[in-house]
Order: sequence, then structure tokens, then C-alpha cells
Amino acid sequence: MVCALATLEYAPRGVAEGLARLYSRLLDLAIPRLRRVARRNLTLAFPQMDEAGREGIIDGVFRSIARIFLSFARFPRIRRDTVDQWIRCEGMEHFTAARARGRGVLFATAHLGNWELSAFAHALIAGPMHVVVRPLDNPLLDALVRRRRSLSGNRVIAKRDFARTIFKALTLNEAVGLLIDQNAAVEEGEFVNFFGVPASAGTGFARIAARSGATVIPGFALWEETEGRYVLRFYPPVELSGDAVRDTQALQSQLETVIRQYPDQWLWIHRRWKTRPPGEAPLYATTREAPHAL
Repeated sequence: MVCALATLEYAPRGVAEGLARLYSRLLDLAIPRLRRVARRNLTLAFPQMDEAGREGIIDGVFRSIARIFLSFARFPRIRRDTVDQWIRCEGMEHFTAARARGRGVLFATAHLGNWELSAFAHALIAGPMHVVVRPLDNPLLDALVRRRRSLSGNRVIAKRDFARTIFKALTLNEAVGLLIDQNAAVEEGEFVNFFGVPASAGTGFARIAARSGATVIPGFALWEETEGRYVLRFYPPVELSGDAVRDTQALQSQLETVIRQYPDQWLWIHRRWKTRPPGEAPLYATTREAPHAL
């Protein structure tokens, strides 16, 4: 991992792009389980799609991973005066209006597009924010990733002890970003409709939003091929009801809409529908899923 990051950081941009695609391809070949999971997910989400269409989306996922690898490796070289070479913002007025309310901002984001660059770039463009992450199993790798995530001024919050820090940040009218697309254990979530399939989604985000009164803004860094860079797109605020299950469904429905527009940029290689309602058979083979590297 460290060697790969070094080659991507220091190689000329064109060479680094080719290396990133190579590393992503090697990941695909080395862990065939990832493609199998993606095929299963796409069969669940798009039952009418033919095999060629699904394989095309999966190929796009690995191209997206390559772009994430490359940008993450180049974080030390991305500055305020060069960030526009990588990404531009759209919908910043939603964030500005939210800050004017004075109750803090909760960004609802996901493993869609480039979630690493979106937070990193936000700090350079609009100011530092807090990002909630799950610590990696390898402490040395976790320390490396944490340092890079903090280079632009962001503050990293470990997911295991995040609630108090989040509420404090929101009280200070600061911004906090959380990933909302991960499978939740039965005791941590509720089943909502996601691509027509019951999916266990954590309700913590909706409960924090209701308790804090923070403005909830969906935001994703989405790759635009015609521009050759990402667009950090902030969507209009989601109006929440205070009902955790209803609001969680609203957030998941918004996410699904964006994924349908950019299907090859979502991380289909993770077992999103792993947790099943009581009595329902598993949807995946019972092999352990590889941990996320980013």
C-alpha cells in the first residue's frame, strides 16, 4: 500500500494514471470475491439488465477505484490554488444557506464517486469539516490514511466514539460528513427500501439530525468524463420529519436516485444487503468480505 501510494504520488500525472488503473486491475484479479459480490448486487438492483450491462458497470467501478487511488495518493500535492484541476463545486449556495441558519450542517454522503476527495477538497474550498470514519484494522495503515485525510485541515472522528464530537461540532455551526450507504447490523438499523430490496440502514444519522436541528445536505464528488475532473455536487437540503425510519428511507431514496444516474461510480463490491430480516435466507455466500482500504 505504501509503495503503491508513493509511485502514484511522485510519478508524472499521465504515468500515475496508468499505474492507478493497473493497481485497480490487480485488485480485481487478486480478490475475485469483489466482482462476485458486485454481480450479485447488480442482479438484485437491476434484475432486467443483461449480463453485459452489469459487467460494464463493474468495470466502471474498478476505473472509479483507480481514480480514487490516484487522487488520494496526490493529496499532499493538492493545494488551494490547484484543487480546481481536480474538482469544482456545484450547489454551494445550499451549504452557504445552511451555515447561515447556525445549526450546523450534516453532509449525507456515500461510497459514490470520490468520497475521499470530496471531503479533502471541501476543506480547501469552503473550510475544514469533520469526517466520521471507521478505523482500519491495521493500525499503521490507519495512521497513514488518517494523516492524509487531515492534510487539508479536516478533523477525523472515529466511528466508535463519534456522537458527542458530532453534537459539539454542530453546536458550533460546523460541518460533519457521514457515509450513509453501509450495511447496518440488526440492532443498529431498520429495514428500508433500497433498489426495491429491503436493506438494513443505520438510523443514527437521522436521529442526530432530528436532535441537533442541523441542515442535512446530500453531497457527492462525481466524475464528469467530459471535464476530466470531479464535480462536488451539493443537493438541496432533505426535509426531515423527525421520524427516524421515515427519514432514513428518504435519505436512502435520495442516494438511490443519484446512484442510478452514476451507477458505475458506486462501490457495488461491498455486501450492501448482507443483513436480512429475521427468517430470510442470506443473499450472499458466507465468505468473509475484504475490509475497505479507503
